[in-house]
Amino acid sequence: MERPNAWTTYDAGALEALEAISEKYRSYLDYGKTERECVSETVAMAKSKGYVDLEDAILAGKPLHAGDKVFVNCMGKAVMLFYLGKQSLENGINIVGAHIDSPRIDIKQNPFYEKTDLAYADTHYYGGIKKYQWVARALALHGVVVKKNGTSVPIVIGEDEGDPVVGISDLLIHLAHDQMGKKASEVIGGEDLDIILCGQPLKDVEKEPVLAMLLKILKEKYGIEEEDMLSAEIEAVPAGKTRDFGLDRSMLLGYGHDDRVCAYASVEAILSMTEAPEYTCCCLLADKEEIGSVGATGMQAHYFENAMAELLALTAPAYSELILRRALKNSRMLSCDVSAGFDPLYASAFEKKNAALMGHGVCYNKFTGSRGKSGSNDANPEFIARLRKIMEDNKVTWQTAELGKVDVGGGGTIAYICALYGMEVIDSGVPVLSMHAPEEIINKADLYEAVKAYAAFMKDAAPQAK
Repeated sequence: MERPNAWTTYDAGALEALEAISEKYRSYLDYGKTERECVSETVAMAKSKGYVDLEDAILAGKPLHAGDKVFVNCMGKAVMLFYLGKQSLENGINIVGAHIDSPRIDIKQNPFYEKTDLAYADTHYYGGIKKYQWVARALALHGVVVKKNGTSVPIVIGEDEGDPVVGISDLLIHLAHDQMGKKASEVIGGEDLDIILCGQPLKDVEKEPVLAMLLKILKEKYGIEEEDMLSAEIEAVPAGKTRDFGLDRSMLLGYGHDDRVCAYASVEAILSMTEAPEYTCCCLLADKEEIGSVGATGMQAHYFENAMAELLALTAPAYSELILRRALKNSRMLSCDVSAGFDPLYASAFEKKNAALMGHGVCYNKFTGSRGKSGSNDANPEFIARLRKIMEDNKVTWQTAELGKVDVGGGGTIAYICALYGMEVIDSGVPVLSMHAPEEIINKADLYEAVKAYAAFMKDAAPQAK
């Protein structure tokens, strides 16, 4: 069952629309290199389309009706957009859910030290990375420092052309005989990912003068004391902007495609809707997926359920826990997360006819998980059949895939968590090359088809006929 390459189906109008979406996505990705930045950008985009804060509606006790648009900002690190539909929430809603955290290197709470006339920041990597890929490359620092008085100081260093960058050194090849003999997982240790920040001593300082220079810069430029790092959240990410990739400019190379490409496609899809949908639509962007969806902003927290309860209280004639449970159970969801694009250079890791091909459109994974489907959500064929019709009715180019050969590895998404409510869920996303590397590759056609697919799903998905 060969699926077509999406590029062969495009006319001039589609190519123009594809490039327009790609340009907007590049800006979203370049601005949103952390989950906080993604939330900030998403909220700004939503407000420009008439979305209002659900908290304001709650405080005003204002009833909500079909056509109303609200957002929920969860601690600045997860966000949900709701477009209220004509049907009661009890009949379920249509959800496109992605995650906005990406693998990176975090600065520790007590990070700074000096060693042999260099000032360093101690780090702790976040998510699944090949540690050796993060050395000998330009890194930027993004995040926030919160002072004792509650003042938040945003940090972005290394993105403007005039900015300095920072990074992690590697051992020169001339002295690396022993290093080169190690397994790839051992070439660079987690405690060796310390970032060089300064190399000039502060004059007339005898003890740790380079560290003193670092602290002087932080004080003068940002008003930050060393102790303020105890309440900071600073992430080291690859410096630089997303670039067209390939001589034909058919692809994009950048940091954080996993999973901000699906996040952007989800946002673009819901914001493109101009009429009140039949069923309420939700774009859900979660944090902490890369470390198990834990914590107050991970999908295992209850903020989605809480938001649904608040919406019911503002829309239903009478709120009850039973109605909430019905609303959750009757919902339908695309868990929008990237899939492994088939790479001919590493073909032995894939089973080609069940792999996601670059440029062949949005990808549906009936299940993810590892080996014997461990940890997966396994979508029901009845739901998949309805999705097939929606995709074909809306002329979406799509494909199905598994994440590599059965015994090679695997991965997971937020799908299994939302499936706990009893709702219908399937994984859907964009194929990626070099996933979890500092710079990943996607095909513009797959992004374009994902936007089309998510918009079609929110518009046309409905409960299974009884």
